[in-house]
Amino acid sequence: MGNVSRRRLIQMGAASAVAVGPLQGLLARPVAAGGKGRGRSPGGAAGYGPLSPLPDLRDGVVRLELPEGFQYRSFGIVGSVMDDGGITPPRHDGMSTFKGPKGSIRLVRNHEVLFAGAAIGDPVKAYDPMAAGGTTTLQVNADASSVESWVSIGGTHFNCAGGSTPWGSWITCEETVNGPDVGPDFLGQGGPDGALTKPHGYIFEVPADAGPGEGPVATPVRSAGRFAHEACAYDAATQALYMTEDNFLFPSGIYRYLPPTNPNAAKRIDDGGELQMLKIVGEDGAEMAFGRTAGDTFQVEWVTIPDPDPTFVGVPSNNEAIQAVGLQGFAQGAAKFSRPEGMINHARVLYWNCTQGGDPPPGEPIEFGYGDGRGQVFALDLATNTLTLLYESPSMEVLDLPDNLTVTPRGTLLLCEDNSPDNFLRGLTRAGDLFDFAKNIIPGGDEEFAGATFSQDGDTLFVNIQGSIGITFAIWGPWERGPL
Repeated sequence: MGNVSRRRLIQMGAASAVAVGPLQGLLARPVAAGGKGRGRSPGGAAGYGPLSPLPDLRDGVVRLELPEGFQYRSFGIVGSVMDDGGITPPRHDGMSTFKGPKGSIRLVRNHEVLFAGAAIGDPVKAYDPMAAGGTTTLQVNADASSVESWVSIGGTHFNCAGGSTPWGSWITCEETVNGPDVGPDFLGQGGPDGALTKPHGYIFEVPADAGPGEGPVATPVRSAGRFAHEACAYDAATQALYMTEDNFLFPSGIYRYLPPTNPNAAKRIDDGGELQMLKIVGEDGAEMAFGRTAGDTFQVEWVTIPDPDPTFVGVPSNNEAIQAVGLQGFAQGAAKFSRPEGMINHARVLYWNCTQGGDPPPGEPIEFGYGDGRGQVFALDLATNTLTLLYESPSMEVLDLPDNLTVTPRGTLLLCEDNSPDNFLRGLTRAGDLFDFAKNIIPGGDEEFAGATFSQDGDTLFVNIQGSIGITFAIWGPWERGPL
């Protein structure tokens, strides 16, 4: 697996990485002439070379294309029996790694279950007994040849992405406002006549060190807002939890939650704080989804949301309810984005994807939903409050609808595509070069990659494929040969 060379490479590069900062080359020269993102290297100099079909070490079935020298094993498959006796839920999504006992790796993994149903795990600890989403925790070794798994939180709904904390927890995010107090959503879920018993659209904290049956009672942080939460990232210096919103049909915002107590000291995110929304200085209601050029920079400020957890009069439509928080920010000039999804904090720079952001490439199809582009990547420097549009896809052949993302140990962004018919993991280097790293080739599997995250030592990449497949992979190989 090349563990020794990988660790040595990270150690040797640590000083220079700190000196130049995260993706400083990309921040300095984010695009080639023309300003709409660089082209893509299918492997080549920017990446690890061409991709080839490779067998899964678990059973020999070919599921992924990877560069030469890499290997992978699948595990945590939907429908498999977990160690607590439960059945692995479907729709694997956001995920993060934590140090486990005796050299093991803990993974906390979201399940974006879209339909009502009996809560997974202990029904006494479930938030809503009729919400079938939640998180599972997996304890594995580096090549996933040994796996244990159990439910870590239940009774939540539409658990999309989230983010890890420095004190060892996972914040899981509900991408919905479904519940009995609003009308049904586009899938017919929610509504006063639906099965759900409680309002949804919140964040929940999941301790990574909890073993089977030890997880907490699922408790929402209501002051962090009721909206279509997607992902989040914590910053110790500002003591704030930054959050993205994927309000599919409407403009979305970038938020931060300021808890009432210091999370660094409390080792938790407490309820009762203040919710704020990002605004571009000097530009009320800035439209960031189109008309921008990669390399553009903006100073940002924050406006306060007066009612982050609104109580609805009557039963508003789902479309009304899902905009209720964001419209409070937009009324104060908050910036508008197209479907901000994955978010990561690397050395106090926040990175996130806007899945349908950007101007539409000529001659290419327009996706349903808010935004006509094929994807944008933004960076917010928390030290200077400077927002930069790092990258805008010039074509669906180059980058198509990026969703989750992570930063690799060597400072490269790894983007998970959510498109059709082909889905890739694509690397975006500090120099602004895009390359293919993996492709989903499961038959009929035009389904998204999600939850990409590296082990703490950087030796293993873990990633999910969502949808009907519901499967997790461990990937390892000669990382030192390229930028990941």
